[in-house]
Amino acid sequence: MNETLQTPYYIVYEDKLRRNLDLITRVMRESGAKIIMAFKANALWRTFPIFREYGIQSTASSLNEMQLAIEELHHKAHSYCPVYTDATIGRFIEGSSHITFNSVEQAERFVPLVRQYNEAHTSEPVSCGLRINPMCSVVDTDIYNPCAPGSRFGVTASKLASLPDGIEGFHFHALCESTSFDLEKVLNSVVEQFGKFLPQLKWINMGGGHLMTREGYDTGHLIGLIKRFRKEYPNLKVILEPGSAFCWRTGDLISTVVDVVENSGIKTAIIDASFACHMPDCLEMPYKPTITEALPEVDRSKPTYRIGGNSCLSGDFIGDWSFGRELRVGDRLTFEDMNHYTTVKTHMFNGIQHPSLLMQHSDDTVELLRKFTFSDYKNRMD
Repeated sequence: MNETLQTPYYIVYEDKLRRNLDLITRVMRESGAKIIMAFKANALWRTFPIFREYGIQSTASSLNEMQLAIEELHHKAHSYCPVYTDATIGRFIEGSSHITFNSVEQAERFVPLVRQYNEAHTSEPVSCGLRINPMCSVVDTDIYNPCAPGSRFGVTASKLASLPDGIEGFHFHALCESTSFDLEKVLNSVVEQFGKFLPQLKWINMGGGHLMTREGYDTGHLIGLIKRFRKEYPNLKVILEPGSAFCWRTGDLISTVVDVVENSGIKTAIIDASFACHMPDCLEMPYKPTITEALPEVDRSKPTYRIGGNSCLSGDFIGDWSFGRELRVGDRLTFEDMNHYTTVKTHMFNGIQHPSLLMQHSDDTVELLRKFTFSDYKNRMD
């Protein structure tokens, strides 16, 4: 049936989403950790009724994300923002169960406001945390490395002589699509550098980047690591907030070849979607996505193409892919794993229409979640 749908469109598969949620909730149950979803990787709120079935909560880094947690997941958010201001802090306090500050200065400035709020709202107090930076880099791509030298994120051990008044938790984030063994390395650095403060706290948030739903990830090692840590620090509630793990390999972007051009011996198949607008991570990271219809490896003895997007950006392309036959106008291409991070980073450069959002339910019926129109483009500037 999907062959009759107009491209381009993102499609999310309910069965695959539930598979990931089943695994994540099992890790929660067996490890004793609380695992919450990062909106920066998934804000497709039309799918949130499924997340609510599993009792999933979330982390927010903006007022809009915080409001989405309240309206669509029906809970207050675990909030972390690189900087709070006098204009935003009041709303963050009202809409958050936890607030993490990025610096000692921010904590000293705003913890008194949280304390005032808690005195008036004793049944739902807000817990304050401080982001720490263990300066332990396990991420190779600098744009996604929160612990790179000069990072603006978190307080280093050399800058933390004592625990700021009112701080009940630590938050660190050092991973990106990483393994449990990467977490173990970072956690050892946290204990070594900040261990003297841990007995004084109530919780520790180990951030995101725990790609536990990826094939080959050692969930047993993750569970054991968390259980050992909790045994050593029984006073600490452990929180993880992965982004990619919840929606890893749960959706695709379906596009159509609309032209084939050749220049300097390079054949480019132009599609009705854009890497820059609709798959920006491919250019940022960069990485080359899997195309279902292509061969597993580039084989120059087979028809080989660069795939180009339909925007005016010269660099809106990635290549190369080989195919079992020549590509023709009208051929459909499936870009795999285009749900997590992809849909939240899209934009409308060139006024290019945003792909529709669809969901394939467990009974194989397909629901149109959202179709975009000219008004969506125009109203962004209204």
